[in-house]
Amino acid sequence: MIWLHARAEARPLSGRDLCRDSSPEPHGAGGNHWLKVKLTGTKSNRSAIGARVLVRYGTKTQAQARVSQSSYYSASDPRLHFGLGVEKSADIEVHWPSGLVERVKGVAANQLVTIVEGHGIVPGSDLKKP
Repeated sequence: MIWLHARAEARPLSGRDLCRDSSPEPHGAGGNHWLKVKLTGTKSNRSAIGARVLVRYGTKTQAQARVSQSSYYSASDPRLHFGLGVEKSADIEVHWPSGLVERVKGVAANQLVTIVEGHGIVPGSDLKKP
């Protein structure tokens, strides 16, 4: 176990410390927000390998691709994580390997959304913090 020593306080090192976010606030010290996107293909491959996702928030845009990565004794999270800073919502654009482009506007931050190819966001798939 790794321990974090801060002046007189000693406690186990947590994942929040590794992300430089040891704030007790649920969304980080600066009130920052996030969005996770899980993709499920229908015409394209079910894992959505090769899909590209653009997330637009405020004046910024982030892009990520769903890729297949694995190695001996390892795995990668198939969900795409986007940090939104202080923005509380974002627009999502998915470019599927089949050529279909889907756009979802005004998605609330701090949740996991599942987007199914050709159907958009499916209800009941969110993972909001309490």
